[in-house]
Amino acid sequence: MPASAAAQDTSIVVSSTTSTEQSGLFGFLLPQFTKSSGIAVKVVALGTGQALDVGRRGDADVVFVHDQTAEEKFVAEGAGVERVAVMYNDFVLVGPADDPAKAAGKDIVAGLKAVHAAKAAFVSRGDKSGTHAAELRYWKQASLDPAGEKAAWYRDTGSGMGPALNTAAAMNAYLLADRGTWLSFKNRQNLKIIVEGDSKLFNQYGVILVNPKKHPHVKAVAGQKFIDWLVSAEGQGTIAAYKIGGEQLFFPNAVKK
Repeated sequence: MPASAAAQDTSIVVSSTTSTEQSGLFGFLLPQFTKSSGIAVKVVALGTGQALDVGRRGDADVVFVHDQTAEEKFVAEGAGVERVAVMYNDFVLVGPADDPAKAAGKDIVAGLKAVHAAKAAFVSRGDKSGTHAAELRYWKQASLDPAGEKAAWYRDTGSGMGPALNTAAAMNAYLLADRGTWLSFKNRQNLKIIVEGDSKLFNQYGVILVNPKKHPHVKAVAGQKFIDWLVSAEGQGTIAAYKIGGEQLFFPNAVKK
């Protein structure tokens, strides 16, 4: 192998979401990849919108996020090479155990309508993340816009999943969370899952190589090795093996080529 290729294979930067980091998945997954490949991975964990912007600037080699519409736009504009599905989990609406809004059930739109009607405290990520994009989509489906209303009960935090959960726990408020981070979250206080099981809450993750034609310094060889490993039997098996308290956090669903 040429020296330049060997140097390129040493490490990569992956721009990803706070949910993949704060759920503990990367702490479990990346050492396995490094052991298998010899390639170290540095993660920049941000909301999906910001993570994609890091890729647009060429400040990452790979993006690993969860907002399919935004990911497809990223590829269509030439910032990324190809979007590859890797795994999924789901979103859950968490809230106070006594559920003052009477939002409980399996219908996220009905749940949010109940929160809105009760003017119950609600914490939003507000950070252009995949979770925030999903939350806004569900409000739109409910024909509601609490952010636009500047409702006093609606708290826009501009923070990652973990800090937003901490805020919701402190305020005894409702919040849309990804199940992975919720399962790994220790500071639940009085919060519990209020709405789950709605097909709308499906949460797909995708991985994209940043386009080396746009950013020639991108470590395309090493980055592609990471993507290929994620969708390989070993990578998919490692994702499936990550559990907390016996519960699987992410479900591999890469389409084998």
